[in-house]
Amino acid sequence: MPWIVLLVSAVLEAVWATALGRSDGLTQAGPTVVFVIGLALSMIGLGWAVKHIPIGTAYAVWTGTGAALTVAYAMATGDEPVSALKLVFLAGIVGAVVGLKLLPAGEAAAPAAPGTSDTRDRPSHPA
Repeated sequence: MPWIVLLVSAVLEAVWATALGRSDGLTQAGPTVVFVIGLALSMIGLGWAVKHIPIGTAYAVWTGTGAALTVAYAMATGDEPVSALKLVFLAGIVGAVVGLKLLPAGEAAAPAAPGTSDTRDRPSHPA
């Protein structure tokens, strides 16, 4: 289920990015509303998915999928020209996303031994 939510969030990323491009600097009401709603739903889905998928993997899949869909839609609608190289690079993005999904999940980090300092979740600099 987390992967499905992540992919739906990536589709919504493409929706909000496309709407942002059509909003004329957020001055057009319709695209601006689609942008705001798409952005909010996309972030909510990404936030939920990263509870179950490592952030690095989830973010790479979310941005890669969203970017590839945004460019594919722009090419399909004639907003961007189609080229063989662009298609090759989009295939590379899609291949990388699929590769990240197919990688086996790593072992969870071992908890710190009692009495030791565990700084993995703390910033390395003072706040």
